[in-house]
Amino acid sequence: MSRTATKPKPASAQDATRAKLICAASEVFAEVGYRNATVRQIVERAGVNIAAIHYHFGDKDALYAEVLKSAYQRALAKYPPDLGLPRKATPEQRLAAFVRAFLFRVFDEGPHSHHGKLMAREMVDPTAALDLIVRTGMGGQVPLLREIVREILGGTVSEDVVLRCGMSVVSQVLFYHNCRPVIARMFPSMKFGPKEIERLAAHITRFSLAALRHYGKAAK
Repeated sequence: MSRTATKPKPASAQDATRAKLICAASEVFAEVGYRNATVRQIVERAGVNIAAIHYHFGDKDALYAEVLKSAYQRALAKYPPDLGLPRKATPEQRLAAFVRAFLFRVFDEGPHSHHGKLMAREMVDPTAALDLIVRTGMGGQVPLLREIVREILGGTVSEDVVLRCGMSVVSQVLFYHNCRPVIARMFPSMKFGPKEIERLAAHITRFSLAALRHYGKAAK
């Protein structure tokens, strides 16, 4: 008597298993980091067997790369750099949107909001997956910020000046996020809920605009 061949799972079941793995891995990687996370921790949290990781991703490295990419894409879809501004928006409005979106992406909380925590760990202890994210995702925001900064500076400033000014804008957001543990201890009254982030976005925008305008005048 011939054996009955094992039927492959329906596509919907395979997609569900893959989604479970990404969700569980996102939580584990955000909590303990890539190097401390184990495949066993991930599959136990996802409620699947170890073979599922090999089937859907190949290995832990590939799963981690997919988690980083997925978290970033989810954050970017929720808070796009232009926040849906019309094309006729002023560079000042575009800068405000860029800063606000950036802040909300890294400070976002919730069951599917791991981008900020994952990237904070990557900044301290980068992995090979970071190269992929920079090439395929984050790199696309650089031209946008450069364009905004160049318009606000005006005149004929060098590309080096534009680049450094853009980095100065970004560094303010990263300071509040990466130094949050120290800030919380030194200034306990400072919170990072939605209302506080809105105020922080307005502050960083005003501070950056004042600096960029002054820089632009000095350059002329």
